[in-house]
Amino acid sequence: MFRISTVILERELIYQGKTILKYKIQYPKIIDISPSKSLHFNEYNEKKALELKKYAETELFENAIQQYKYDTAHGYPIMVYEVVSNYTVTYNDKNIISLYIDDYTFSGGAHGNTIRSSQNWNMQVDRQFMLKSLYPNNPYFLLSILKEINSQIESQMAGGNPIYFEDYCKLVLDSFNPEQFYLVPRGNTYDLVIYFQQYDIAPYSTGIPTFQMKI
Repeated sequence: MFRISTVILERELIYQGKTILKYKIQYPKIIDISPSKSLHFNEYNEKKALELKKYAETELFENAIQQYKYDTAHGYPIMVYEVVSNYTVTYNDKNIISLYIDDYTFSGGAHGNTIRSSQNWNMQVDRQFMLKSLYPNNPYFLLSILKEINSQIESQMAGGNPIYFEDYCKLVLDSFNPEQFYLVPRGNTYDLVIYFQQYDIAPYSTGIPTFQMKI
């Protein structure tokens, strides 16, 4: 298990004396092994955080300025734009680190939006691995995963909980992304979790749908 610290980038951006945008970006950094063995992990996460910071301070800040001008011109309340990025380590054992990052952005409207991304690292080589590497002897693993997802949705819907769109079978197939996965502990091994973005297969109120399954 690796010791992981949290690096925080935080700032409020002001225009004409008013805060119109604020961001708080948190990203992971491995601190208890030699820099050479965690070089790619740490560099990758720092780069992603700095890219999000740059986006907030440039493009999104410019949008917030235009929103501020519009709101003040029409006597509306000032709308503060926001960016919040948090990470969750879901598995940290046996030289594997699995995590996901939720990037929340509010730029007006009824509510903000969250985009989830994930990383799965083999720290023996300090590289990310792909979903197919978990199924070396199963060339039809994608079909098995899709079947399990639809089975879980059917069970939830049968329980009187209509939290997915009616055409979820088609949407699951169309929206499935093999990069959208992470691992969680199960006894001495781990399970796979597949996730979908907001609105992919369900309404906003459902959140980010996740499906845990054995490998």
